Amino acid sequence: MSAHDEGFKIALEEAKQGASEGGIPIGACLVDKAGNVLGRGHNMRIQKSSATLHGEISALENAGRLPASAYKGATMYTTLSPCDMCTGACILYKVARVVMGENNTFVGGEEHLKRNGIEVVNLQNAECAALMKKFIDEHPDKWYEDIGEPS
Repeated sequence: MSAHDEGFKIALEEAKQGASEGGIPIGACLVDKAGNVLGRGHNMRIQKSSATLHGEISALENAGRLPASAYKGATMYTTLSPCDMCTGACILYKVARVVMGENNTFVGGEEHLKRNGIEVVNLQNAECAALMKKFIDEHPDKWYEDIGEPS
């Protein structure tokens, strides 16, 4: 797993798209065990005034309704450590692996993923961290709202 994986490149593109829309720059891409992109998306909480449309949830939504077998062996690429909600979705759909861009900005449910047999890979990607730092510096209130904490 590396920053050169197609799934990670797509997740990063999605994060940049979210930033260009004035949203929180977190992107995700769900890839099946054969390497096919099932779904991709980015955090749309601000753009759609949504309580739940995080990057990983957006990727799952854009994948559409799939049989449980579609997720077997799948990898969720995300630019940031997944929150508890997105962690739960990965566990529910039994993805095999979560590859994150970084977790310096935020540490989500990584240990919970591991306890549920999901491989967790942290790429410690500087570009992901820089996107988040810029957003948080400019919009701390929106960031804290996104992670469910008071600003």
